[in-house]
Amino acid sequence: MKIEIAAPADLAHILAMRAEAAVWLGELGTDQWSRPFPDEATQTQRLLDGILAGETWMVRDGADTVGSITVNTFANPLLWTPEECAEPARYVHKMSVLRSHSGTGLGGRLLDWAGDRAAAEGAKWIRLDAWTTNEALHAYYQRQGFHHVRTVVRPDYPSGALFQRAAVAVDDLSPLEV
Repeated sequence: MKIEIAAPADLAHILAMRAEAAVWLGELGTDQWSRPFPDEATQTQRLLDGILAGETWMVRDGADTVGSITVNTFANPLLWTPEECAEPARYVHKMSVLRSHSGTGLGGRLLDWAGDRAAAEGAKWIRLDAWTTNEALHAYYQRQGFHHVRTVVRPDYPSGALFQRAAVAVDDLSPLEV
């Protein structure tokens, strides 16, 4: 598998992966990604903005696109304190993996890749916010070595469970080749 910078043509793949994930998540009993947030046009524009900024990456398994991740320096001030925002960190957003590749460890490898990249850029932390009510997702991130910082409950923002782990170099990132 290879990870490469996303291009505008990848937007359709990202939207399809999110739609697939929303159905699966619904079957698990969570409303995560059940509707575009805050609305379809804004969500689509934010995804495209991440691509155009060079912050979104795609995972290819041969000719198939099987995952994506956005990594940047944006610390949502609705969630992270000014002191936390001042710390050198990279933030993971909008990570998704096709169901055909679930259970392969690809999500964990993407998080390792993001942490390795963050460390190489001088960041102390790799951080993310998760859907506030998706406790299974919280447990997943904790199994990936993330520490739960706190949960910010806001009626206008559904992803307030905050997680971080140290940004560290990873010796072996297979199956991801950059």
